[in-house]
Amino acid sequence: MNSKEKFKRYAEILREWSEKINLVAPSTLGDIENRHIADSAQLADVLPHDTEIIDFGSGAGFPGVVLAILGWRVTCIESIGKKVAFLNAVRDELKLENLTIYHGRVENFLPAFLKKNGKKTGNFVVTARAFAPLVKILDYVRGVNCRLFLLKGQKTPAEIDEAKQKYHFDYKLIPSKTGDGFIVIIKKDR
Repeated sequence: MNSKEKFKRYAEILREWSEKINLVAPSTLGDIENRHIADSAQLADVLPHDTEIIDFGSGAGFPGVVLAILGWRVTCIESIGKKVAFLNAVRDELKLENLTIYHGRVENFLPAFLKKNGKKTGNFVVTARAFAPLVKILDYVRGVNCRLFLLKGQKTPAEIDEAKQKYHFDYKLIPSKTGDGFIVIIKKDR
């Protein structure tokens, strides 16, 4: 199955599962390809190719599953069991061997990941979409030298101002190609 076929099947699985559990807003089910898949896929234009991705609060797999279909090694972190079951079903059906699903909370994953890998930095990036305010995401990566590639909404400038009161970081804003939000790229020092 090529990536185009995988995206088509992913959208079908999402619609099937959405009849049973709430994965995305029902109003967006008619336009999964643009509203969710294309929105997530725009990260492919800015992400380094030689990196592992840790996707915070993956939910229905945006952007994590999309990036895995596009070839990145991705770990999706999700705390809600029903959504984890969905992500596992997608991974298995699409045969995404480069996708790992972690059932648990972000604040529990990252310390264990860093300890296992014996470092506070590494060749990985953090992604998130519709997950948490920027300051909360920065709280999760406190003490870790990392890069973040976040899909954020209209309130991004205000979130940056709030986060700058607590943290020092450099950032770049790229207008979204699919909506009125932004891609926020952050280089965070320890």
